[in-house]
Amino acid sequence: MQTHNLGYPRIGSNRELKKACEQYWAGKIEAAQLEQVAREIRSNHWQLQKDAGIDWIPVNDFSFYDQVLDTCLMTGAIPERYHPLIEKEHLKTIDLLFAMARGYQKNGYDLTAMEMTKWFDTNYHYIVPEFKKDQKFSFFNSKVTDQFIEAKKAGYNSKPVLTGPVTFLLLGKEKEEGFHRIDLLKNLLPVYFEVLEKLDASGAYYVQLDEPCLTLDLTQKEQQALVTAYTAMQQRFPNLKIILANYFDCFGANLSTALSLPVQVLHLDLVRCPSQLEDILAVPDFIRARTHLSLGIVDGRNIWKNNFKQSLSLIQKAQQKIGADRIWLAPSCSLLHTPCDLDLETDERHLTAEIKQWMAFAQQKLAEVASLKQIAADPETPASKTLLEANIRCIESRRSSALIHNQQVKQRVAAITEADARRNSSFTARKEKQQQEFRLPLFPTTTIGSFPQTKEIRAWRAQWKKQQLSDTEYDRLLKEAAQEAIRWQEEAGLDVLVHGEFERNDMVEYFGEQLAGFAFTQNGWVQSYGSRCVKPPVIYGDIYRPAPMTVEWSRYAQSLTRKWVKGMLTGPVTILQWSFVRDDQPRSVTGDQIALAIRDEVIDLEKAGIKIIQIDEPAIREGLPLRKENRREYLDWAVRAFRIAASGVQDATQIHTHMCYSEFNDIINNIADMDADVITIETSRSQMELLDAFATFAYPNDIGPGVYDIHSPRVPSKQEMVALIEKALHYIPAERLWVNPDCGLKTRGWKETKRALTEMVNAAKTLREKIQHPVLQ
Repeated sequence: MQTHNLGYPRIGSNRELKKACEQYWAGKIEAAQLEQVAREIRSNHWQLQKDAGIDWIPVNDFSFYDQVLDTCLMTGAIPERYHPLIEKEHLKTIDLLFAMARGYQKNGYDLTAMEMTKWFDTNYHYIVPEFKKDQKFSFFNSKVTDQFIEAKKAGYNSKPVLTGPVTFLLLGKEKEEGFHRIDLLKNLLPVYFEVLEKLDASGAYYVQLDEPCLTLDLTQKEQQALVTAYTAMQQRFPNLKIILANYFDCFGANLSTALSLPVQVLHLDLVRCPSQLEDILAVPDFIRARTHLSLGIVDGRNIWKNNFKQSLSLIQKAQQKIGADRIWLAPSCSLLHTPCDLDLETDERHLTAEIKQWMAFAQQKLAEVASLKQIAADPETPASKTLLEANIRCIESRRSSALIHNQQVKQRVAAITEADARRNSSFTARKEKQQQEFRLPLFPTTTIGSFPQTKEIRAWRAQWKKQQLSDTEYDRLLKEAAQEAIRWQEEAGLDVLVHGEFERNDMVEYFGEQLAGFAFTQNGWVQSYGSRCVKPPVIYGDIYRPAPMTVEWSRYAQSLTRKWVKGMLTGPVTILQWSFVRDDQPRSVTGDQIALAIRDEVIDLEKAGIKIIQIDEPAIREGLPLRKENRREYLDWAVRAFRIAASGVQDATQIHTHMCYSEFNDIINNIADMDADVITIETSRSQMELLDAFATFAYPNDIGPGVYDIHSPRVPSKQEMVALIEKALHYIPAERLWVNPDCGLKTRGWKETKRALTEMVNAAKTLREKIQHPVLQ
């Protein structure tokens, strides 16, 4: 029985990679220093995996930004707009990678970043490959072989990890008509052959190819592409052993295709889909084959301790059918989605000992894999019995803890009615009342909510948490920041203002800290995209709102101006999705509990005179099950949760929501069912492509498509934004179109923010003139 790991968090236990990347972008360190930080992170992670008892350690799971972007560089899938950076500027590979991810605006160039979207149903964002009909691929970057040789020289028993060729193509987008990206496989495979040849020559024994596309509803053509690719690989490289990794769901209708592939190890996500093990073990041809099964039994996406009894029952089931020598043990997926090390959580004010004992981060999950191997191999030894008994005690402690259950919350959820999830009147009737109330101009301008969290603001928060700054002084400083933000927005000419959210550390953590049923970590950081890390709260028990959370800040901001100020809330589905969620009850029940807490806050904001309230739901698309057959149940309760949160107000109160980095075509009717008065969405990186779904469906409510990309430091011109709004006018009537950035501005600097928002306001004014004087068009 072997153990392996599919991938390890690349940011470092103390976010060393984040800090080094941001220093490099700011010009404070050289490329060689950044590379040195990366080598130290890789070396440390390889060693701790070896020390944990992992037999096969992944390499090339490390990335400076994103593994899909790395694959673009490996295969030479570099969009033409960046070619001058290679041919004329001779940019270093690392600078080219960052230019593709973040945009490039220097030396006379003004290049937009590549599109970014969610990695399957996670909160991790990947860079979307761009493909043309005549797309050429060529081996461009040797990162995978370099890191394998680096690990080999250091003495580690390692396996290179690659994004599989079919998943890579399916994750991309066609940038012109007349072809399907899967047709490019014949052009792409020679590059994979070249990479595998180099790995073979370098002494690689196993190579892990990640094909999570196997969780999707694949067409026959796409299934055949997998057969073509893996048959060709096996024929070309008979000595290389392929680990085919699927995760995040079952193989489903793709199972027979997966079992037919000539691979040596087949990885199963038994956390998301334990039933697939029996399906596979019931296939006589598989039993007769020599393919090994990798059992993904430790949850790679949540932080709860593994239930050894449940995992051992799966292992024993496989042992009885195929024998221990054909079994590998692993986490369910890459540990990229979990924090690094639970041992760093030392402050019981954040995480009590009782709750902490129920948890496991990446490092502890590796130990669980090794422990399960030990127990499964010889369950009768004293050491195995001790490990199992300790685990059973911990699982029972959590199940029976008084911290988890609140009968009043359960009763309130049970009493929810259909009326609780419905506004009083239709959108048409509400819009008329809201127009009379707000008297906003054509193309009203606003932002998504947050403004830059400067070093000073972060320093205040750190001092306050360390009790070096009093509550009174901290409150005064934050109010001054909010007042300055309101004054600047008035001067810039924005129509609907925000208070800036300077008091908030994170759009989910901030609310979790004020809701019962949540726990928090000090160092539970997880990568969201690039250098952006989030620290998800932990939902361990029943949730309710002990007191108002945002009312005083919104009331204060509204008192500073005669313009309208939005109340800013995070929606129930996003709070759920971006937390580590309890796994002892249906997610829908937890979602309803959060929805009721947010509903209470919305009603209190309205009572305080806040008449425009935004309830952000950027994660509602993210939570969509990967297979269509499972989606209706999720969408029913997710949309209902939003409506419960939003429906307690009067018709004249305007409810906004925000979504970003998602494809909407397949859920557009459900978005309409949310019945928000205004939806703002990310569209700038896709050049308004995402609006096609809203136009085709004839989306009935107001829309604010983002007119500039806030995830890039690049500042677009007024003309560029005017052109994007004019594109939007092909889809959306002028009277229903808002003008706003793609997302919140928390991570940006004030200098670029002010320039960009000024250009945005001027773009809206230009369009107002054009609409009023069509002769100018």
